[in-house]
Amino acid sequence: MSNPDSDPDPDPDPDLGKIDRTFFDEYIYPHLGADRDDVVLAPQHGVDFGTIDADGTAVVVATDPVFIMPSLGFERAAWFAFHILMSDVAVSGLTPTHLSIDLNLPPQITDAEFETVWSTIDEEASDLGVNVVTGHTARYEGCNYPMVGGATAIAVGEHADLVRPDGAQVGDRIVITNGPAVEATGLLSIQFASLMREELSEEVIEQANERFYDMSPVRAALTAAAAGPVTAMHDATECGVYGGLYEIARAAGVGLDIDQSAIPVQPGVQETCDFFDIDPWASISEGTLIAAVQPDRCDDVVDALDAEGIPAADVGQVIEGEGVIIDDEPIEHPGVDPFWGAMEEYAAKLEQNT
Repeated sequence: MSNPDSDPDPDPDPDLGKIDRTFFDEYIYPHLGADRDDVVLAPQHGVDFGTIDADGTAVVVATDPVFIMPSLGFERAAWFAFHILMSDVAVSGLTPTHLSIDLNLPPQITDAEFETVWSTIDEEASDLGVNVVTGHTARYEGCNYPMVGGATAIAVGEHADLVRPDGAQVGDRIVITNGPAVEATGLLSIQFASLMREELSEEVIEQANERFYDMSPVRAALTAAAAGPVTAMHDATECGVYGGLYEIARAAGVGLDIDQSAIPVQPGVQETCDFFDIDPWASISEGTLIAAVQPDRCDDVVDALDAEGIPAADVGQVIEGEGVIIDDEPIEHPGVDPFWGAMEEYAAKLEQNT
């Protein structure tokens, strides 16, 4: 292992959040171990899950950090952590079935706090039909919130029911649920409500807080897949709606032509993003589903989502070419999500005020 102090060209200020495609292609993609014939869908940058074939059955897998923010309250934090883990396999169109979870807990977590976390995960897993099959749990020095481990979610089903991330086809319609920055809005408004009160009304802050339970795409993904055919789905996480659109287009080698005014924007989002000086369209939005849908079934998908109380709209179409056009103007992938910088900046401000 090299010593970073001896690196002739160290990066003194690496970007926070997920790595970009350049880093992925240079350091990760060429080094994936053995080349196995049972891998149906291998790792790709910006793609939510991988798939293997097990004797004719599709096994979808996705791995993410276990993300626990005590400031949300441990019950709410555990709900969010579980749905983050399930979201990447749910966009395969297959219902999540199994969970392998590693918890590397900070020493200060109490037994009572852990019980709240684990009982919430158990309740949500039971409701979705997910069985925890293996894991590891321990307290360790050096571990701290919010990243307290990692987990692999699994969905098992028929290959014919699998919605591939690279399946968008020219002529498909694009459906988006929930709109931009629901995760950024929900987390920042709960974490920093006291600072927001200096400029924003209680009504706006309450609306922003309500975005918290929009931060799961699981029900939307399974609803859309059942009402489809859906040809591709993606959860707009890092870099938000703009990043998600770009990634779903790149995965399929197609272009997207999008009417931004058609995308739903939830109450409290714009005001919160203005307060934190972040672009809602480039900010993390776990819970916002982007789906490519066969054109003759688009209305069925939107109606099914609406029946579940999930805001959704037909916002554009898949076109020949590559990249994303928003209101007749091409856009680039945002590259860096402004949420992480805002979180760091306002955490320091909150600490100064307490």
